[in-house]
Amino acid sequence: MAVVDGRGVRLSSRNGSSITLTYPEISRGLREALGDRRVVLDGEVVALDGAGRPSFGLLQRRMHAQRPAAALVREVPAALFVFDVLAVDGEDVTQLPYVERRAVLEEMAIAGPRVAVPPAWTAADGVDGVAMLDLAAQQGMEGVVAKRLRSRYRPGERSPDWIKHPLRIPATLVVCGWIGTRARLEALLLAAPHPAGELRYVGHVGTGFLAISRRELLDRLGVLEVSSSPLLATPPHLTGESVRWVRAELVGEVHYREFTGRLRHPSWRGLRQDIGVDEAQWPR
Repeated sequence: MAVVDGRGVRLSSRNGSSITLTYPEISRGLREALGDRRVVLDGEVVALDGAGRPSFGLLQRRMHAQRPAAALVREVPAALFVFDVLAVDGEDVTQLPYVERRAVLEEMAIAGPRVAVPPAWTAADGVDGVAMLDLAAQQGMEGVVAKRLRSRYRPGERSPDWIKHPLRIPATLVVCGWIGTRARLEALLLAAPHPAGELRYVGHVGTGFLAISRRELLDRLGVLEVSSSPLLATPPHLTGESVRWVRAELVGEVHYREFTGRLRHPSWRGLRQDIGVDEAQWPR
């Protein structure tokens, strides 16, 4: 959220925390783009890779630097992609339909190196949801957000009129352990053969399991349990009584959003009986 008024520019995250000092270049960009206008905007902070695509891996380098050094700002510049407006020059516009808010947003002509309004399409433009998803996949984007044209802005709510449709990337990975007990599976620990040759940890998955698949997995894991990690280098956070290791013999499929050295938002799809450990692949 960005508030621009006579007191300056204030940025806040989804949970309400101030991030104004975290992204000074965005604050400057908003002031330059809006001049004396007083607005409240909603958008997404992004860091773009060399192809101009938002990269969560790059953004991570900025997210936790509350007062970033000038060198970091130059090396990993952030930008604000504005996708909605809540107020303009003291007038609340949250009750307007989305198409009218969008018109207000475009009328403001917000543009600059650190702030922009991404394009939007409707069926009237000859573009449907399937085509947009295909295009997002071709461009390596995370997915598509669809909004009902008549939807109003509902602060603090998850509206059924706005639907996020993320694209998922499939991967076949090696099960190297689990978190839990012999009777409880909280998450599977996953690894993959690194291009350098050794098996490396890539993250854990704790969603996508059916009750019956958890029980079947626990039976398989119990037979394969060993006292030490099968990984050449075990991440230091994987310690404690709840971390249990297995021989690296099981291969499963997960779908994930992005890989930044660790899987983002992975979901378990099931064991792959037709694939051996040597056929597992390093996530892309």
